[in-house]
Amino acid sequence: MGIEKRSPIFRAPLVLLILADLGVLGYRLWPWDQVTALPGNGATGIDPAVGLIGYLGVSFWIGSARDNGARKCLFTAAWFGLFAGLLLAAAVLFSGRPGAAESGQGHSLQYGLMAAAVVLWGTGGSRGVRSGYGSGFAVLCAVWSAMVSCLMAFAALIAGSFYSYSPGQTADPWKQYQGLAIGSEATQALVQTLLTATGYLLLGPVVAVFAGLVFAGFTKPAKA
Repeated sequence: MGIEKRSPIFRAPLVLLILADLGVLGYRLWPWDQVTALPGNGATGIDPAVGLIGYLGVSFWIGSARDNGARKCLFTAAWFGLFAGLLLAAAVLFSGRPGAAESGQGHSLQYGLMAAAVVLWGTGGSRGVRSGYGSGFAVLCAVWSAMVSCLMAFAALIAGSFYSYSPGQTADPWKQYQGLAIGSEATQALVQTLLTATGYLLLGPVVAVFAGLVFAGFTKPAKA
C-alpha cells in the first residue's frame, strides 16, 4: 500500500510573503538607528516587525497539520484569503487617493471592500465545518485566511508609502496627523502608515475569529 501524498497547505507562499513584508519594512525604516526616534521609543516601528515574526511562528504551527482533510480545508481557506487580500489591498490603495478621506462615497467603498474580505474569511472557515470538523477548526481556517489577506494589505501599505499616496491623506495635514506632531511631515506620514499596518496585522485575525464562529454556526456538515 502506497503512502498517501500530503495535500498542500499554502505555508510556503505565506512564509515568502512574510519575509517579503519584513524586507520591505526594513528597507522603509532604514536607517534602523533612527527607529527609536519614533513614538513609544521606537515601538511604532518595532511592533509591525514583531507582528510579522509572530505570523511566521503561527504559520509553522498551523502548517504542521498532518490530517489530509484538514490540510485541504486550510489550503482552500488560504485561497479565499488571497482573493480577500486583493480587496483589502484595493481598499488601502483607494484610501491613499487625494480627497478620498473627505469623500463619503469613498468611505463606503472602502468599508464595502473590507466587509467583503471578512465574508470571504468566514466562507473559508465554513469549509472546515462542511468537511466534518468542528467550529474550532472553522475559526482556525478563518484566521489562516485572514493572515494571507492582512499580509497583502500590509505590503500594499508599506510599499505604497514610498509614493505620494498615504493612508487617510487629506488637504489639511494637521487633521491627518492630530496627536502625532513629531518630526517632519514625511515622518508623520510614516508613523500613520506603520500604525495602520500594525492594526491590520493585529485586528485582522481577531475579526476572523468572529467571522469563523458566525459562519460555522450557519453551516452544516456535508452528508457523506
